[in-house]
Amino acid sequence: MCGRYASFTDSQDLADDLAIAEIAEDARVLGPRWNVAPTDDVRIVVERPRRERTADGGTVPGEITRSMQLARWGLVPSWAKDPGIGARMINARTETVLDKSAFAKPLAVRRCLVPADGYYEWRRLESPAGTRTPPKQAYWIHPDDGGVAAFAGLYEFWRDRSRGDDDPDRWLVSTTILTTAAGGGLEPIHDRMPVALPREAWDRWLDPAVGAQEAHTLLTGGPVPMATRPVRAAVGNVRNDDPSLLEPDPDPRDPDVVHAGTAD
Repeated sequence: MCGRYASFTDSQDLADDLAIAEIAEDARVLGPRWNVAPTDDVRIVVERPRRERTADGGTVPGEITRSMQLARWGLVPSWAKDPGIGARMINARTETVLDKSAFAKPLAVRRCLVPADGYYEWRRLESPAGTRTPPKQAYWIHPDDGGVAAFAGLYEFWRDRSRGDDDPDRWLVSTTILTTAAGGGLEPIHDRMPVALPREAWDRWLDPAVGAQEAHTLLTGGPVPMATRPVRAAVGNVRNDDPSLLEPDPDPRDPDVVHAGTAD
């Protein structure tokens, strides 16, 4: 699974890299994060028709535009009774995403990219004799080339029926990150990993004209090369959120440190 990640690259730099035409103001002012946790607000990249006003004051769909928006991490299906379900839906498995009701429709019509500088994962180690809880080693995992990862994501709209039609908070936008079986040398750390799409797949993944089946094929390509680094246990506390979380663990608990990629 992917339960923690970092996203600290400046929004305008992301816009330049991902060919984003518009940045929503709430996404622009979201500060850098080194320890993003479930239910946090995060930046997503979507392609949707621009809403254009008509002479009578209404709106009609206009040109399809790539934009950066704000969403809550943890997908809340449109049919959910309350948004609490989102905390359990931070990830969607590529193997079952076509069959799960919460994910099948978004896969067809509401796909997004979730920009991340990298993510964290914990490797379970062998328990010392006489102990019950196995120790863990935290790892910082990031693109081998030092660039930004574009995780494959889905997003959804949920209407809060307790709020009036004129309440700007009546709609909640939420997102989930797709995961797959670990590969690329990351298998010793964890059996799952987020799907980081290669640059050549970004346009097709976001294109509203691409259907669910074709989009699903984009999830099964080879993994984007990642580098690993053991980091300190401080990342396990969501209250810790600063660049020091990326510093190498000077005394890793892992007796057999996993090295993947070449950047570290």
